[in-house]
Amino acid sequence: MSFFKTFINSPVGPKTTHFWGPVANWGFVAAAMADIDKPPEMLSGNMTGVMCVYSALCMRFAWMVRPRNYLLLACHASNETVQLYQLSRWAKGQGYLQMKEDKTPST
Repeated sequence: MSFFKTFINSPVGPKTTHFWGPVANWGFVAAAMADIDKPPEMLSGNMTGVMCVYSALCMRFAWMVRPRNYLLLACHASNETVQLYQLSRWAKGQGYLQMKEDKTPST
């Protein structure tokens, strides 16, 4: 009971935005995971890139804010991982990550 009461009243407990913000942000991770089965042509490179930058900035914020928000850090680290995977799928689908052939003629 003491642990539960301490958690409820903590600075990052469910009475604060330090708790509910990360809980809501897990929706980004769930959406990216749901898009894994979609073809790369359906992905938006711009939006995926923006989500990567957003998660990187939020990870820094979660680390620097006092008290440290480990739930937000974990959420955005997970989102960064999934979004980078999606960005690599998009880049491969666009042909950006293909090996380029040497165009010099051999003699």
